[in-house]
Amino acid sequence: MSLNEPTQENLEVIINEMATMLQVVNRSIMDPEDYDIEKYDELKSLYDMLKQKGQLSVAETQAFVQELADKRIKKG
Repeated sequence: MSLNEPTQENLEVIINEMATMLQVVNRSIMDPEDYDIEKYDELKSLYDMLKQKGQLSVAETQAFVQELADKRIKKG
C-alpha cells in the first residue's frame, strides 16, 4: 500500500499506525477525523520519521504526541 497520496484512507492508516507505534492509550486524541487532509504531508513526514526511528524515549514520545496535537483541527 502506497501512502504517498493524500487521501482520507491513507490519513487514517498513518494516524492509526502512529497511535500504535507511540503506544497511545487514549485513542480519542488520535482520531483520524480530527486531522485535516491539508496537513497530510506534515503528518506523513512525522510518520516516516517515526518509522525510521523505531524506538523512542519517553521524552521523544511526548514530543511526538504534542506535535500531533498541534496538527489537530481546533474544535470549539
